Formats: sequence, structure tokens, C-alpha cells
Amino acid sequence: MTAHTEPEPDVEQLLDVFKALANPVRLQVLRWLREPVRHFFNEQSPVERAIADPIEVGVCVTHIQEKTGLAQSTVSAYMAELQRAGLVRATRVGKWTHYKRDEARIAELVATLGHTL
Repeated sequence: MTAHTEPEPDVEQLLDVFKALANPVRLQVLRWLREPVRHFFNEQSPVERAIADPIEVGVCVTHIQEKTGLAQSTVSAYMAELQRAGLVRATRVGKWTHYKRDEARIAELVATLGHTL
């Protein structure tokens, strides 16, 4: 008989990441944020429309909402889940929240995954 043990801290972190990425929209948003100018700005929505530099500060939640076509509350909940998992960082610019991938944290998670499996 196997005794039930609590997951190790690294495993807990990975489980949070897997839960966040289990939703296809959250996964897609994280992929879009890898190249924010390419995915969120075009002729109809030029980068000059951004109130902050999407490379340095991140993409405004309104741009993410427009691209996904989802309600603002849904997008905010999705982004909060990605933030809790450590995949994105949020920065407030005025009344707007901008999201950017946390590349260092993602690299740590990939390394942890490599050591854990």
C-alpha cells in the first residue's frame, strides 16, 4: 500500500502552471504575448494606439479582450490565473492593466519540469 504524500513545492508550482495552461484561450494569449506587436497591433490597430510600450510594459487588457472577443471580466479572470501561475506580470498604467510574459519565470518552470519528469 502506498502512503499519500503532499506534493513537493516544485510539483505544486508545475500543477498551477498546468492548470493555467489547460485552458486553450489562456495558452493562446500566452503565445501571443511572446510577440505582442505582431499579434496585437496591425493597420486597424496600430502600435501607436497603445498607451505604453507593449515590449517593455506589456499589452493592455483591452487589446487582449479585443483579440479574444471575450468579455472583459473573462479576460481579467484568465489573466489573473496566468499571473497566479507566474507566467505573466501585471503593470498598472493609469487605470489600465498591462500584461507581459515573465520570461525568467517561464525559463525556471521549464527547467523545473525537466528535473521533475
